[in-house]
Amino acid sequence: MRALRTRAQSRPEPRSLALAVLASAMLMTVLDGSIVTVAMPAVQADLGFTPAGLSWVVNAYLIAFGSLLLLAGRLGDLIGRKRMFLAGTAVFTGASLLAAVAASPAVLIAARFLQGAGSAMSSAVSLGILVTLFTEPRERARAIAVFSFTGAAGASLGQVLGGLLTDALSWNWIFFINLPIGAAAIALAARALPADRGLGLRAGADALGALLVTGGLMTGIYAVVRIEEYGAASAHTLGLGALALALLAGFLVRQRRTATPLMPLRILRSRAVAGANLVQLLMVAALFSFQVLVALYLQKVQGYGATATGLAMLPAALVIGAVSLGVAARLITRFGERAVLLTGITLLVGVLGLLTRVPVHASYAVDLLPVMLLAAGFGLALPALTALGMSGADEADAGLASGLFNTTQQIGMALGVAVLTTLAAARTEALGAAGRTAAEALTGGYRLAFAVGTGLLLAALAVAATVLRPRKPQDPTTIPTQTPTRNQTPTPNQNPAKTPTPTPTPTPNATLPRDPAPSSPAKAGATTAA
Repeated sequence: MRALRTRAQSRPEPRSLALAVLASAMLMTVLDGSIVTVAMPAVQADLGFTPAGLSWVVNAYLIAFGSLLLLAGRLGDLIGRKRMFLAGTAVFTGASLLAAVAASPAVLIAARFLQGAGSAMSSAVSLGILVTLFTEPRERARAIAVFSFTGAAGASLGQVLGGLLTDALSWNWIFFINLPIGAAAIALAARALPADRGLGLRAGADALGALLVTGGLMTGIYAVVRIEEYGAASAHTLGLGALALALLAGFLVRQRRTATPLMPLRILRSRAVAGANLVQLLMVAALFSFQVLVALYLQKVQGYGATATGLAMLPAALVIGAVSLGVAARLITRFGERAVLLTGITLLVGVLGLLTRVPVHASYAVDLLPVMLLAAGFGLALPALTALGMSGADEADAGLASGLFNTTQQIGMALGVAVLTTLAAARTEALGAAGRTAAEALTGGYRLAFAVGTGLLLAALAVAATVLRPRKPQDPTTIPTQTPTRNQTPTPNQNPAKTPTPTPTPTPNATLPRDPAPSSPAKAGATTAA
């Protein structure tokens, strides 16, 4: 009997099914964000949101998601990543049902906050699970490419699906759609994901550190998402920003002194981890202007509807998918992550560079389609950057590295939306005051934002070229083996060797700033993907 049990436990886990589960959860998270942004006008009309209150449909999610990622990632390492993933997916699915039946603004905002918390719990450990399942470099590169594509495709698909569901049924269905996906993900994850006991809470149960980092991130993200309302130099923004920095500084001091740190600072000593997170911060801040402002430009200047806007941006998702699934893994295996990352960022510089010259009366085929096709650079950059961002963390810190990478992504998204849309709005107002038409003023504001975004991408390119050292592709036969420690129980399909952990993070939602139009400011939103 014991021999039968041993043979059953030694059978390889269905890794392809596990990858499908992780990708489905990411798709649900990202899809939810982009669907919400398209449906916000219908939500406002039905539930009676004020213009200021409507932004909290997005902000509540973003604040919970961004502030809890780091904590959730470390807790996944301590109590088990599978357990954290299942709990997070269950919370997100339950919150989606609450949002779907919400009859008042307060209930919907509370449900969105819970959705953000659930997304943080599942997303923070997804990459950590993925890299322990796929330990061979070529297989890992392919798995990361699939995971990255899911996030990019989910954002664009959400814009199309959101418009269709809202127009054909009602805004409630943008949340109902999460229920079957969530239920299937939970059922399959219980079977397909490898069981892990974690390191135990004694290895990092730092309650004060958790309070400091969560409070600091929540305060900082709140300050950022309110920049457009209060201004970057206002007492509100500066005061909350100073408080957030003080809390985060206290967290770092605490982590250095406590015997059981929530975030061991050794992870930041890795040149690859620190450099990749900085590159991502700059890159995501820039590329969010592509997703948010191009959508606004198509609707407010070119007169596209919600569904037409999603279809217009669909070629970007298609080329990203073709590149990330078709060639990215092979290029990374042959040339290394750094070379592929530099190539991808260079193509993305072309995306925003072309948009700095976008005209008021644009031809889609001439002025916009080339931009969408150059977005293929994201299909190269994201898998390579994800691999680099996880490469400096060992297996015990995989959840923490994943949570850190996702946190950096969310901060970059929030900063990019807040700063670039504020700049666009200020430029639009100035041009309107100078006598330009509304379309000309809006276009001028968007051009300025795209120019600043181009500068951010050039900075990301410089950091990637100078900070991230070249890494030769690793021959799987040369991976050193290491006897697992008492706290590191190898799971089926998990190599107990101390291997680098590359992972992608996509994720999910972001704030939607007010429309920069001088005549009728409206809230606009976006999601992650780029």
